[in-house]
Amino acid sequence: MAEALSDLAAAARSIRTARNRIMLGVAGAPGAGKTTFARALVAELGADAAHVPMDGFHLADVTLDALGIRDRKGAPETFDRYGYARLLVALASRPPHTVYAPGFERDIEQPIAAALAIEPNIDVVVTEGNYLLLDGWRDARAGLDEIWFVREDETLRRERLIARHIAFGKTPDAARDWVATVDDANARLIEQSAARADRVIRLGNVSPVRSMGE
Repeated sequence: MAEALSDLAAAARSIRTARNRIMLGVAGAPGAGKTTFARALVAELGADAAHVPMDGFHLADVTLDALGIRDRKGAPETFDRYGYARLLVALASRPPHTVYAPGFERDIEQPIAAALAIEPNIDVVVTEGNYLLLDGWRDARAGLDEIWFVREDETLRRERLIARHIAFGKTPDAARDWVATVDDANARLIEQSAARADRVIRLGNVSPVRSMGE
């Protein structure tokens, strides 16, 4: 049964919170459509909502190299989850000044400091990331009122990931290998946490959203 994006926006606004603004997380596997959904939801919510993705907390390649984990970039240990949790706490407190957050530049696959500005008038923050429901991310979970889990057709999800890796410089064979060895392992781990979500959304059933990526 199809869900209207307007109904999901109304559900987001109805979230009960003891914080100074509503904090909504969106989790899901790589390529499931989290970013597309979060952006569409924020657009539906209007000018007093903001999208703050977790991607800005990717560890930089120089740090991944120093730790010897660049070959699994995108796995849980390749993010600054405590820095991300601190940002969520700061946003939830709604300080009377602009809060700057890091973004992520796909063209160079690197985080960009202070790329996002969240103003005091924002009533709803929508953040999205793969691992929000995992045990090791409880500090981040504590900064959120609800977490919604998004799913997409598995074949389509994997095709998107392969296409994305190719678009950003990998050969087709390298892209398929990365999805099989890194992204699929992460997806299985993420799926195990789905039962903890406050709401599960099948993106193929959301109108007018047609998810196209992360």
